[in-house]
Amino acid sequence: MKKISQKVIKLYKKRKIKFSFVESCTGGLLSSAITSISGSSKVFNLGIVTYSNRAKIKILNVPKNIIQKYGAVSEQCCKSMVNNLQKLSGSHVCVSITGIAGPKGGTKVKPVGLVFIGIKKGIKIKIYRCLFKNNGRSYIRNATVKKALIILSKAI
Repeated sequence: MKKISQKVIKLYKKRKIKFSFVESCTGGLLSSAITSISGSSKVFNLGIVTYSNRAKIKILNVPKNIIQKYGAVSEQCCKSMVNNLQKLSGSHVCVSITGIAGPKGGTKVKPVGLVFIGIKKGIKIKIYRCLFKNNGRSYIRNATVKKALIILSKAI
C-alpha cells in the first residue's frame, strides 16, 4: 500500500492537484494510507468518515430518500457522497467509499464484500461497483483502499 500511496502523492504533487476522501466501510483507512506518507499535506485536502446513515445525511447532505430507497451501500448513495464532498472540500478530485465489510450485514442482493467507490474529477463522476472476496473484514477494507488508490492514480 505504501508504494501506491507514494505514487499517488507524487503524481498529484507534480500537477498541483488536491484531493479529498469520504469513507464509510474503510473507516479512514484510505486517509491513513495517504497521510502516513511524508509530503501528503501538499495534495491531501480533507478526509471524512461518515459511517452512519445519519452522518451521511447530516454532514454530506445525502438525501434521506436515496438511503431509504436504495440503501447506504448503493451507486446512488456513493454518487451523492462524492458529489457533495466536492462541494464541501473544493478539491478537484474526490473519492467516496461505501460498502459492506462484514462479517455480517450482507444479503443475497448486497453480499459482504460489495463496495462502491466513486471518483469525481471536475464535473465527471464515475462509480465503480466492486465485489471483493469475503476473506474477512480486514481483507475487504484493505482491498477497497488498494482499489481506490489505483483509481486515484489513473484519474490524472
